Amino acid sequence: MASSILSECGIRPLPRFYPKPTTSFASNPKPTFKFNPPVKPASSSLNSRDGFYSKTMHWALNVATPLTTLQSPSEEDTDRFDPGAPPPFNLADIRAAIPKHCWIKNPWMSMSYVVRDVAVVFGLAALAAYFNNWLLWPLYWFAQGTMFWALFVLGHDCGHGSFSNDPRLNSVAGHLLHSSILVPYHGWRISHRTHHQNHGHVENDESWHPLPESIYKNLEKTTQMFRFTLPFPMLAYPFYLWNRSPGKQGSHYHPDSDLFLPKEKKDVVTSTACWTAMAALLVCLNFVIGPIQMLKLYGIPYWIFVMWLDFVTYLHHHGHEDKLPWYRGKEWSYLRGGLTTLDRDYGWINNIHHDIGTHVIHHLFPQIPHYHLVEATEAAKPVIGKYYREPKNSGPLPLHLLGSLIKSMKQDHFISNTGDVVYYEADQKLNGQRT
Repeated sequence: MASSILSECGIRPLPRFYPKPTTSFASNPKPTFKFNPPVKPASSSLNSRDGFYSKTMHWALNVATPLTTLQSPSEEDTDRFDPGAPPPFNLADIRAAIPKHCWIKNPWMSMSYVVRDVAVVFGLAALAAYFNNWLLWPLYWFAQGTMFWALFVLGHDCGHGSFSNDPRLNSVAGHLLHSSILVPYHGWRISHRTHHQNHGHVENDESWHPLPESIYKNLEKTTQMFRFTLPFPMLAYPFYLWNRSPGKQGSHYHPDSDLFLPKEKKDVVTSTACWTAMAALLVCLNFVIGPIQMLKLYGIPYWIFVMWLDFVTYLHHHGHEDKLPWYRGKEWSYLRGGLTTLDRDYGWINNIHHDIGTHVIHHLFPQIPHYHLVEATEAAKPVIGKYYREPKNSGPLPLHLLGSLIKSMKQDHFISNTGDVVYYEADQKLNGQRT
């Protein structure tokens, strides 16, 4: 089932366009140009290739040969932005634009959010159990599932070290928060670190990474349907924890998985033991208050949380109106990969799930605490320029994002087997099967 639901899909290289100069020489042969689509040249620009631990700057000059044709592209064509071109800034430029206080971690403030969220979780459960009204249960499920997602985000901050500067506090808080919603803290923390260190890389990314066409075409038709037919992809997370994605092996619960280094095995064992203790507690509660009551109080909210997690993480890397690149080989850099992530507006949910929608800055600088992400994003936007994609404003609830999700599921299926800058492609046969 895990392999049926998980992983990502495809893309093809888009050719760069270099405008024709105004001078011409009759002796030159007339070249042929394909506009598919034309994009702005990256000539004479700073090619920044920031790595996760270091950054170097590369200068490259692209020279167009004089041409015999007199026709030149329109101004609209030459002004078109190429999202796959190396940016004219580096990671240090963005860092310098962010106010210094945005990097300060306040453990008291972080713990205050934990106290707030835990109090709301227990308060909602107490109210639902007290009234036990079928008119109120659906409201409880949505509210409590959203709060479980909020707990996950706080544990996610512990995993990044943005919760506090104390590793022990981060570990204790992270285990309590994540184990309570059946997430193995260290197992997930380590794989999520891999995701951040390789975001936007076709082979090395860990979360919602794309499938090359050769792998995609070898999937069973039922597997393809499960992966790209809602709501199944939005229920993927527990299966991913057990068995990762197609093309990757290992489990977040097993210390010998290739996800982990030998020195991390003890951490994985600890997290799996905490997960097991929580699962045992849930089984005991089934005997105390009954399985139906446990399903209503915990089971259904848990799956609402899973849908929130898959919904949010997917849309932070997919579903933009313009195709966004994925990279291979030397074209990938930490900066270029991070700039393909997307911010999203979730309306009232923004504050509840701790502004995780400010995802670009979080991906580039995961050390920034969540309560500074909005300010850091506003400060960095002038530097990032067109590489930052302003999110659409949401109503009270982010219903507008459902359209982006559905559209992406129909169009983003696989990427080309070759090419260092590639874009998602659609399987027209799969689309045809849905109509």
